[in-house]
Amino acid sequence: MNDMRHVTDEMRLKLAVQKSGRLTEPSLDLLARCGLKLSRGKDQLVGFGENMPLDVLFVRDDDIPDLVQEDVCDLGLVGLNVLEEKRLELASRGHSARFQPLRTLDFGRCRLSLAVPEGTSYEGARSLRGRRVATTYPFLLEKYLRERDIAAEIVTLSGAVEIAPRLGRADLICDLVSTGSTLQANHLREVATVLESHAVLIRTPLDLPPATDEWVQRLLMRIDGVQQVRESKYIMLHAPRGALPEIRRLLPGSESPTIIPLEGCADRVAVHAVCREDVFWETLESLKKAGASAVLVLPVEKMLA
Repeated sequence: MNDMRHVTDEMRLKLAVQKSGRLTEPSLDLLARCGLKLSRGKDQLVGFGENMPLDVLFVRDDDIPDLVQEDVCDLGLVGLNVLEEKRLELASRGHSARFQPLRTLDFGRCRLSLAVPEGTSYEGARSLRGRRVATTYPFLLEKYLRERDIAAEIVTLSGAVEIAPRLGRADLICDLVSTGSTLQANHLREVATVLESHAVLIRTPLDLPPATDEWVQRLLMRIDGVQQVRESKYIMLHAPRGALPEIRRLLPGSESPTIIPLEGCADRVAVHAVCREDVFWETLESLKKAGASAVLVLPVEKMLA
């Protein structure tokens, strides 16, 4: 464990994450995979990094961009939907967003979509003219409509957008969609995508002290290592030398594999490779048909390029 005894409060990084919601668990899982041991009580809104100078603040996701650009927090994990809504809101007031995106992350994928009640016809953006659209993302929706020269009424709600048509408050909605089950439960049909979203790591616009910035770079390196191996697998197999061209072709998303001679077998080798794509049973069956044997597939926990 790293010795944190000589790290002052000023040197500790502050990272804002969503207090509760779809990004909370994936964000904490990412930090754990990066090696962070977090000490946090059940209802505490701040988690202390025991082995890294990194403290995690649990806040409303809508507050994360402001906390980062105002330098209350050094870093933030937030959805692109929240980030872009805040950017457009600031622009509407004549201000520029000052938070700086650092990494696109491979979780929190969803989409901001338009959805109409089942049985309602939709013939493209022109169907929105003169309609009432309920949303919690008025600035993203306004941009979408403006780019298509569509005049529609935006009904801004703070939540429960999916029931707005049933309550007579709107003709259709613009809301986040992940699996589509919420739309289905409310008899709505997705018709268009306004924004594809995912989690993003952002940082303060201010310069950090060298020692603190070094930890930011180390965290980024670890995040890159974690993301590289999300779907990666380590494959080991034996094969005849003559089958190597076909074996190389079949290994999914692999760079040049490592070839190791087998003791006492001049015509056979061991092949080791990191595959950056999923390895399906069909892949293993094809490798076997090509002459591979003793095929072993292992998960990859960490990798640095």
